[in-house]
Formats: sequence, C-alpha cells, structure tokens
Amino acid sequence: MDKLVTPDNDRIPNRTDGSRSLALLDEPKALTARELEDRRVIHRNDTVRKHADAFRELRTRLLQLGGDRNFVTLVAPISHGSGGSFVARNLAAAFAFDDSKTSLLVDCDALHPSQHTALRVDAGQGGLMDYLDDNQADIGRIIYRTGVPRLRLIPSGRQREMTGEAFSSFRMRAMVDSMRSRYPDRYLILDSPSVLGSPDARILSELADLVVLVAGYGKVTPENVDKAVASFPPDKVAGVVFNHIP
Repeated sequence: MDKLVTPDNDRIPNRTDGSRSLALLDEPKALTARELEDRRVIHRNDTVRKHADAFRELRTRLLQLGGDRNFVTLVAPISHGSGGSFVARNLAAAFAFDDSKTSLLVDCDALHPSQHTALRVDAGQGGLMDYLDDNQADIGRIIYRTGVPRLRLIPSGRQREMTGEAFSSFRMRAMVDSMRSRYPDRYLILDSPSVLGSPDARILSELADLVVLVAGYGKVTPENVDKAVASFPPDKVAGVVFNHIP
C-alpha cells in the first residue's frame, strides 16, 4: 500500500536550536524510489538521472547567485499549465539532496493548489491560507513531512480566488522571515501562481531573493517570456526554465 504522509507537528525550536535542525528533519518513513517517481520527484537512482542532474544544476546556479546565506526562491510559471509546481517541487528536492541543507516548499497557488496532492500529504491541519486568516494559528501545525528527508511542505490550504492582500500582509512577511531565519541551512521555495493574468507572482516576489520563471513548451510566446521577465526587478531574475520540451 502506498504511504500517506502525515503532518509534522513537531515542536518548532527557536533559533538557538539551529545546530539541531538537520536531526529534527530526519524522515522516519522515507519514500522509496518508486514512490518518488509516482509523485514525480527526483531521486539519486539512475532511473531519473537526467532530470536529477538538471535540477541539481539549477540549484548550483541559485547557490552561486544567492551567496553565502540561505535565501528564498520564487518559482513562477509564466502561464498556468507551464509546470511551475513540478519545477518548484523538484528544486526543493534538489536542495534536500545535500545532507547539509534543508528545504521548505510553500504552495502559494491558492486557486490551483497541487503540492499536497502531488506529494500525497494529508493536509488535514490546514495550510498557508488558513494560517494567514487566523492570527492565533500555530505555524508548526501546517508544516508537513513529505517522505523526502530534509524536505517539508506548507500546503496552500483552502482554495481562494483573491490572495494578493494576504500575500502582502505583515503576517505573510513575518512567516517567511521566521521560516528562513530559524535555521541557517533552510532554503525556502515559494510555488507561485502564474505571472500573466494575476498580480500575485509580482507581490510574492517582494518576499523572495531570487525568481525562477517557468515557460511551458508550446504554451507561451517569446513576447510572453519578455513580458514576464520585465515584471520583476532584473537583479532578482535568476533565469527561465523551459519545461515539457519534447
């Protein structure tokens, strides 16, 4: 029977516990290679070597741009259906490949949430939008194990059409700052709504250090790519990933 991943619900330590962060992020029920492939997640085995190497190369590029400290990366599809969530999920997995690093994947696409479904996480304790709506909510309740060692997920939570105000709120910024600063080895990946047709990606980019754009093969024009790139500060755009190339 396939594994259903359960909430983390561990105590969230303070910054002085930073040296213990990797031990706290051990995965008691790590997924097998077959289960990872079912979830479209890269792993170290040769069966997905080409994809794994591509995401590790992207990770290396971001580490070169990000410098010595941990950072927040926004992964933004240019249009819906470009595969942005696939790229965000596997970029987070690539950071978790490194035994000295941890990653936190945050599903910010409240209209089309997908990460908890793709990773088969039981998100019964709620997610990001529930946390932002409830000032008394505990952040620890919405951080879930994924079955991938050193990779955690904050799912989107209940679906919403209007999210810009929530993403620009003090509570959202404080959450991102807290999640990054708590552990010096933690890298945050924000899975964004599409750039075209919504201001959410631009709003979320204010919380990010770097932006990776995802262009779906056959789904966007060169003009779309140029327009999307121009939506963000030039010093934040790390590059464009072309997805689904035959």
